[in-house]
Amino acid sequence: MIYKYKFTSILVFFAAFWLSSARAEPADVAAIRDVVESHRANAILLYREFLSLPNDALNPSDIEKLVTWMEAEFAERGFTTSRLLTAGSPSLIANRHVADDKPTVLIYLQADGQPVDPTAWQQASPYLAVLKEWQADSGWAEIPWERLELGTDMDWRIFARSAADSKGPMTQFLLAIELLDQLNFTPDYNLKVLVDTEEELGSPNIADAIIRNRDRLAADLLLIFDGPPHASNRPTVTFGARGIATLTLTTYGPIVAQHSGHYGNFLPNPAFRLSALLASMKSPEGRVLIPGFYDGIELDAKTREILARVPDDEDAILAASGVAEPEAVGDSLQESLQFPSLNVRGMAAGWVGDEARTIIPPTATAEIDIRLVTESDPERLLGLVRSHVENQGFHVLDRAPTPAERAEFPRIASMTTTVSYGAFRSSFDALAGLMARQGMVHLYGEEPILIRSMGGSIPIAPIIDALNIPAATVPTVNMDNNQHSPNENLRLGNFFEGIAILMSVLSQPVPVASDSISSAD
Repeated sequence: MIYKYKFTSILVFFAAFWLSSARAEPADVAAIRDVVESHRANAILLYREFLSLPNDALNPSDIEKLVTWMEAEFAERGFTTSRLLTAGSPSLIANRHVADDKPTVLIYLQADGQPVDPTAWQQASPYLAVLKEWQADSGWAEIPWERLELGTDMDWRIFARSAADSKGPMTQFLLAIELLDQLNFTPDYNLKVLVDTEEELGSPNIADAIIRNRDRLAADLLLIFDGPPHASNRPTVTFGARGIATLTLTTYGPIVAQHSGHYGNFLPNPAFRLSALLASMKSPEGRVLIPGFYDGIELDAKTREILARVPDDEDAILAASGVAEPEAVGDSLQESLQFPSLNVRGMAAGWVGDEARTIIPPTATAEIDIRLVTESDPERLLGLVRSHVENQGFHVLDRAPTPAERAEFPRIASMTTTVSYGAFRSSFDALAGLMARQGMVHLYGEEPILIRSMGGSIPIAPIIDALNIPAATVPTVNMDNNQHSPNENLRLGNFFEGIAILMSVLSQPVPVASDSISSAD
């Protein structure tokens, strides 16, 4: 089992849930454990088949084949399916309807993946999954699948594109439903599933599609099966995520690159101007200096207490990152995630390394992302950045300057922006959070780690806004999975344990208001 810690007795405030009402009892924990163990081989076969399907979000033919495969798999498990048509690739809606008078749970899953560079993978193809074990002298080494017939080492890993992000959780969900059916357990609620096929593109079309199809997706709560748990690998429920906006900032020098000997000290260098501009945005300690950037963020004593309960090993994080001290935005990692961030994700000017040239480059460009929180409006933050650039003496355009503009304005910057999606955050005691927490307590005997908001971004805010429902994320994949990168992988222990987690959560009755676990939010 992947979680290694002492189980404690259930806290007193859970009594109201366990002693309440005659609603259906959750699936028996021992039965869950037994059926997952007895179906390991079939689980691996399904997972390998799914992983063999290319799923590049930029390739519509990949997505079409993927959706067709998913339609068949959901149908085998008693779902009716339909496509959610968008301006891009279609998403998939799957339904298992129990009764009109029953509550409805909506599940969000992702099926698309990042592009691959096969030459960077240590295997024949990113879409031909391989099994590997860690060897002290050579690192991750491929082993034959037949080794699984002799026993399973939970630290072995399966390597393939989207192994963790996010075919792992999708496979875990399909298997959880299948195995609950084998236990003759039918959830006492209607179940809807939304499978996103453009998540890796920022889900640019899903918001409009959901708004047009509110009735098809109407539900009482939303559960998201995605991502890794806390770094300790202990059971975790997450109640929010930051949103994301991006901007491209370019400064300008000579129209074409000029000889640095002939014109150095005479023609302005856009790289220096961009560097000075970026440096003006943050203090040496890492706090954003743009006026108003943190407005509206108030962490009261109760919130700080909630954040302090998360058992982050910040010293280990710093050591693993090779960094001596953190930025000073919050008093802890969790506090820092409650604020919007301003991050330079890439810079370019001229050439470097063996291709470096003695020139004054014509342009310098920075790619910037802003991680959003619920208290901050993305358009407002982008406007603050633009105003700051203007206040530094730049004439700001949304395109390259014309010759006339170059002659008129000494300092020119172009700035283009995109808002992918906003942040979301639900209460710990909203229906989604209660159902996820109760599933964890049922399986493990104690509260999971509760994360107020994770630092990453998932396109959930448009769903919550359109449907007006609470949400919670149940993460199951290992933290060190190399998602979005070559050699992405999923640890076998996390794969099998994730099936059990989802079975336990899905077997819970939909909570009611009297099931409140605590007053934290």
